[in-house]
Amino acid sequence: MIGEIRDGETAGIAVQAAITRHLVLSTLHTYDAPSSVARLVDMGIEPYMVSSALLGIIAQKLARRLCVSCKEAYVPDENERIGLNLDPNEDITLYRKCGCEKCGKKGYKGRIAVHEVMLLTTTLKRAITAGKSTDEIRDIAIEEGMIPMKENVRIDVLQGLTSYEEYIEMTISND
Repeated sequence: MIGEIRDGETAGIAVQAAITRHLVLSTLHTYDAPSSVARLVDMGIEPYMVSSALLGIIAQKLARRLCVSCKEAYVPDENERIGLNLDPNEDITLYRKCGCEKCGKKGYKGRIAVHEVMLLTTTLKRAITAGKSTDEIRDIAIEEGMIPMKENVRIDVLQGLTSYEEYIEMTISND
């Protein structure tokens, strides 16, 4: 276990351990899973070493959980339907924050983890070794089955776990 990879020296140690068949678990600050590849390369790790060392990357963010005691059901407007890529005629209910004594009048109580899991398939390893961009790696990862974080938080909104407001807050910076 390596607490956090912050510099080239630590990244090099982690990669050396991984390519000698040790399971290395660590954290790395990036926006999403595909960006982790670029971050390691920026730290001086050769792309072929990155592709050899990685088995998978899990990106995580914490979304505010709507208070179950006071969340308010509503029908989404046209902009929310467009933002969530919903059929304009679909009968759907979303939830928004309200505020009560149990949540301290905030409308949210607790957090939920939103994940993005990128397993390093042979196709992804080849793309990393070839020096493909983060956007190209993201596209390949999605083709290979990765569900993007934006889609996972969208699902949480549709399930009533968090709000459309939180969806926008969590996804706007990567668009």
